[in-house]
Amino acid sequence: MAKKRSKDIEAKLPLFKDVPLNGFTYQSSETKKAKKSRGVKEVKDETLILEATTLWDYPKQSYGKTPKGNNKYAGVTPAFIIWNLVQRYTKPGDLVVDPMAGSGTTIDVCKEERRQVIGYDIAPAHPEVIQNDARSIPLHDDSVDMVFIDSPYSDNINYSDHPDCIGKISCEDERFFDELDKVAAEIHRILKPGKVMAWLIGDQWVKKRFTPVGLKLYERLCKYFETVDLICVVRRGQSSNTGLWHNRARRFNFYLRGFKYLFIMRKPVAESEKDEQNRSVKWAKYDRGGKKISKTKGPSSTTATPTGSG
Repeated sequence: MAKKRSKDIEAKLPLFKDVPLNGFTYQSSETKKAKKSRGVKEVKDETLILEATTLWDYPKQSYGKTPKGNNKYAGVTPAFIIWNLVQRYTKPGDLVVDPMAGSGTTIDVCKEERRQVIGYDIAPAHPEVIQNDARSIPLHDDSVDMVFIDSPYSDNINYSDHPDCIGKISCEDERFFDELDKVAAEIHRILKPGKVMAWLIGDQWVKKRFTPVGLKLYERLCKYFETVDLICVVRRGQSSNTGLWHNRARRFNFYLRGFKYLFIMRKPVAESEKDEQNRSVKWAKYDRGGKKISKTKGPSSTTATPTGSG
C-alpha cells in the first residue's frame, strides 16, 4: 500500500527569522507541457531558503524579478551566495561591505534585504560602486558587520585596464598572494570583533600546472581570522563548461575546475568577551557499529554527535 503523502510540506523546512517558509523553487529542466500533464502549476514568484550543507549549487546567477549584478560581467558572483550569507550573519540595518564589488551584486542583494551596503572596486561597473583599491578601504576600524569578497584568483580574466588591478598578477607569482594579504588585513581592520567575512575564490590549472590558489589564500587568512566553515560552490558559468572541454579533460587526463571555495571566517573577539560567549558541548563517542561507548564532557549540557568516516 502506497504511503500517504504529507500535506504539510512547509513544516519540514527549517524555520529562520525573516526567511520565507516555502523554500526556493529552483527552475527545472522539465518542460511546461510535461508539468501540465502532471498537474503541476507554474510558480511565477521565486522564494529562497537557506543552504543547510557545505555544498552550494545554483541554476542561475540571479533570482527574483530584479537583476542582481550583471550576468554578462566577467566573474560575476551568484546572488544566491550573498543572500545566504546576509541572512545568516546580519540583520536589517547592519552594514555590509564588498571591497571588490564589480557589477554590484552585493549592493543589489543588500538593498533588497534592507541592509546598509558599501561597494568598492578599482574599476566600478555599477553606478553605486565607489572607485577604490581594496588594499586601502576608507572606513573606520571595527565599523562593519559583514564583509563579502569575490576576488580574482589569477590573471586569467581581464577584469579591468587599471594598472593596479590584482587580477593582472598571475597566481604563480607569490606577489599575487602578498597583495591579497593586504586586502585581508584591511578587512580585518574594518570588521567588528566577532563578525564574519566570506571570501569566494577558485584554483587554477593552466598548461599542465595546478596552483592551489584557495588553499594558499586560506593559509594567509588564518593569520587574521577564525574559521567558521568552508563551503564548496559549484561552478557553472565558466567557458570550459562545454562538451568539448569535458572530452578534452578525459582524453588528455586532466580535470576542469568544478567548484570554488567560500571561506567563511570570523574576526576573533577579546578573551574577556570570549568567556561570556562560550557554551560547552558533550560529545558522544560511538564505535563502528553505532553503539555509544563513552562520553567526553565539554563545558555544557548540549549533546552532539560528530560526523564519522563512511
